[in-house]
Amino acid sequence: MSELTADTLSNAIPNIADVSQVTLEQILLLSRHKYDEKTAQQVARSYCLQSSSDDARKKGMEFLYVNGYDNDLQQLINRNKESENLSTQHWAAVYQLTLDQKQKRYPPNEILRRTNRLQTDEPELQSLIEFIKIIVHYRRNAYGEFGNFLEKQQKLFNKINDPFLLSSFNIRLYQHLFVYYLFRNAAIVARKYAFQALNQMTNPGTQINMHIHLGLSYVYDTYEQGIYHLYKALEIARAEKMDKQAKSIEQRSIPFLSAHFGRFDDITTTDKSEQAHIELAKGNYAKAETILKDVDIDSPFKLYYLGMAKRSKGILLQSYNSFVEKRNDYFFSRLPLNALYKLDMA
Repeated sequence: MSELTADTLSNAIPNIADVSQVTLEQILLLSRHKYDEKTAQQVARSYCLQSSSDDARKKGMEFLYVNGYDNDLQQLINRNKESENLSTQHWAAVYQLTLDQKQKRYPPNEILRRTNRLQTDEPELQSLIEFIKIIVHYRRNAYGEFGNFLEKQQKLFNKINDPFLLSSFNIRLYQHLFVYYLFRNAAIVARKYAFQALNQMTNPGTQINMHIHLGLSYVYDTYEQGIYHLYKALEIARAEKMDKQAKSIEQRSIPFLSAHFGRFDDITTTDKSEQAHIELAKGNYAKAETILKDVDIDSPFKLYYLGMAKRSKGILLQSYNSFVEKRNDYFFSRLPLNALYKLDMA
């Protein structure tokens, strides 16, 4: 059921005479009982685009957003902008900005400026606006803002009575909590939220992203646990024909973790910085340094590789400071810190 047509719902669930008389939750429950998850998603997509119910048209935008149906979402936003219901228009405006941010149509400062223009008394929309703001702060690596966000969201969540929206918002929150606690060097707590999110999410794109970050969260623990999640991410990417994500996992994530644990046999990559990382794992420091001459040292990870290649405490310290000061990342900052310790012990 890959095509969405006017007959999709009636063919899928023939006992429904009037689509406006059922809720999104009921559609999902009925279709999941009858079909596999992928087909059930298609039925729900069709419902979101066909229903004339204001409740469905609002919650439909959340369903389409979290499941990555961006084209459908834009179509529903456009329809909701024309609604006679003022609240539905406000929801359309918030989801338009949510989608604008996701697709990076405006710079972060402009996104924040536009969020400040959105005025609403609806706790659901206030929560969505806070989600927009926190993603902007994430992209700026300003993780210090997360504490205020978490406090605000908890108060807003307490005012939301809709189970579907609360469930969806919590999945979003778990993803943010995972990144926040990971970068705060609390990997065990972070993984708890990652698994909670994975157990509930159905969007392949977010599943891939979560498995990648989960895999990398084991960089100080065990190779087997970490590589399991990376290959799980690769499996999903290949199954969904998400070639860009699959290539990134193959060329960057898997070589990174493999080189870090010295498990580089049969590992190849076209990524120059990870080629250097593999040479470092082999102890070929001069060769790694030669490779890095053709690489823009524009990240703390690449500074870490360069510091290792040159056996330079100064460069490793730059890498550590870059992780902490520019990214507020206390988890991966341990990489250059551990390398500094090994140099001191040598």
